[in-house]
Amino acid sequence: MLDQHVTHADGWEYCHVQYCEADHWLLATWKGVVTTQDGQYGAAKMLRLPDLPQAVPYLLNDNSQVQGPWFDSVDWLQRIWAPQAEQLGLRYVAHVLQPHTEDDLGLLLRHNPFAGKFELQFFTNLADAASWLRECQRLDSQQNDQGRSRPASRASQR
Repeated sequence: MLDQHVTHADGWEYCHVQYCEADHWLLATWKGVVTTQDGQYGAAKMLRLPDLPQAVPYLLNDNSQVQGPWFDSVDWLQRIWAPQAEQLGLRYVAHVLQPHTEDDLGLLLRHNPFAGKFELQFFTNLADAASWLRECQRLDSQQNDQGRSRPASRASQR
């Protein structure tokens, strides 16, 4: 497993990024208070994990341990991060929500800023998110066997 710990200057870890070889996906686990600068730095580091495979289509982004307000990120993610992630081959993002933030998803669910780049699904727990990514892998495998690829452009909550 390839991994990287992203820390504050005092050594406190706020993001752990790892490539899970058995699952063939990136796992980003965010913890504590994450500022805008922290979030941007950690998200950028996730795409630069040393020795990543040539293409990484699956990301499990876990915010279940984040405390306080999550950094205001949609604009930066859309303009800067998403094009870089797309170059890495990202096609599916399973995003585990910070506790008690389900009601804040209205905007993203009405207008997916990542449409056409990758499929984005929201979850309230890690197990459901991992299960969805495994199902995406299974469907990709079937479709690749048949010579088709699956379109990506949805955002929804599960």
